[in-house]
Amino acid sequence: MSTAHKILIVDDEAGIRESLASILRDEHYTVEAVGSAEEALDRIAAGDLHVVLLDIWLPGIDGMEALSRIRNIPDAPAVIMISGHGNIEAAVRATKLGAFDFIEKPLSLEKVTVLVRNAIQQRRLQEENQVLRSEFNQRFQVIGDSVPMKALRQQIAVTAPTNGRVLIYGESGTGKELVARALHAGSLRNRGPFVEVSCAAIPEELIESELFGHIKGSFTGASEDKIGKFQKADGGTLFLDEVGDMSLRTQSKVLRVLEEQRIERIGSNAALSVDVRVLAATNKNLEKEIASGAFRQDLFYRLNVIPFFVPPLRDRKEDIPVFARFFLNGFSAEYGKRTRELSEGAMEVLLRYPWPGNVRELKNLVERLVIVCPQARIEPHHLPPELFRGVAESPQHPYSTLHEARSAYEREFILRKLQEHRWNMTQTASALGLERSHLYRKMKSLGIAAPE
Repeated sequence: MSTAHKILIVDDEAGIRESLASILRDEHYTVEAVGSAEEALDRIAAGDLHVVLLDIWLPGIDGMEALSRIRNIPDAPAVIMISGHGNIEAAVRATKLGAFDFIEKPLSLEKVTVLVRNAIQQRRLQEENQVLRSEFNQRFQVIGDSVPMKALRQQIAVTAPTNGRVLIYGESGTGKELVARALHAGSLRNRGPFVEVSCAAIPEELIESELFGHIKGSFTGASEDKIGKFQKADGGTLFLDEVGDMSLRTQSKVLRVLEEQRIERIGSNAALSVDVRVLAATNKNLEKEIASGAFRQDLFYRLNVIPFFVPPLRDRKEDIPVFARFFLNGFSAEYGKRTRELSEGAMEVLLRYPWPGNVRELKNLVERLVIVCPQARIEPHHLPPELFRGVAESPQHPYSTLHEARSAYEREFILRKLQEHRWNMTQTASALGLERSHLYRKMKSLGIAAPE
């Protein structure tokens, strides 16, 4: 055991304190002992404890009252209750007040060490879960300073705690999945699973098996039982991405599940109850799809309880600097690079570009720049040529000279050739019609560095 694990013993009997402290120190814990709840509460408030062994019968404040107060202390340690008059009623009350476990006198020293070990393990898992939850919330936060994004965050805050179904509209790459994950993270189901189904990516003949599952031998290739996405999402959230690409046959079955909250696996007549909140997203106009007979109107009404709209990036250009800096910081940390920044000229280019691929395209560009740009400051000539198409006519074009424009094109062309030949210098030089030494000089002058 690590001496970093600190145990506090709270008992008014000196003999109990001494015997417990002795056995726990033999297990290599750091042990402190006090004789009253008042002393214990002061020590616990100071922090840095992992487990408290707390006697119920104490002079002054008793153990139960102390336990209820400990529960309100931030980052409180796990509490194991001790009593010489143990009974089921006391154990139940202690558990409701947040005790990890309950042990009776005379104490089994072996049981004490096992309970302390388990309490420390549970506390460690809780801390890891808090860290993971914090990372999850940061990773899937909906950012942006534009009015539409502020309104969207407010809509998420109001809608997330409910069980209302949400249909998220928006072009590809706008961040519909991010909105769905934010809804799940802010919901009462956030301890349950978040399960995503890409309706456009799964072949028609497999979509029902993917959603509802199947039993072994129900069709050719079904070599074992399969649990479907609805069942995997039980107690959590199911996200149907690009729901507009779902076939009418599958739509009919999904509608039935939404109405009954029950599924049947392929090849089985047994119905299974599921408790799932369904979120859906589409880049299509579903009302037009309904008019053409490609989407069921009754399913639309079931899914479209609360409609969300994620606007394209070109309609919220004030968010571009926010996203760019967010991705620059993230990818710089991920790849162990010095944090990159965009010059004013480079940012002007990003602000003028229409971003047909939306936030996803911007994210991919920033990742590429972090990987291939050797300098911490990203200038216009580091940007790919496609960002300047349609911008050349602008009187505020970021290139003031022909030399700058030519350098930007040369840099992009050489980068493409290097990537085509997997950064093999000999092959790239040959493809460019250059000597290797000339290629190296060109790379240095254009600020191209080979991947680390």
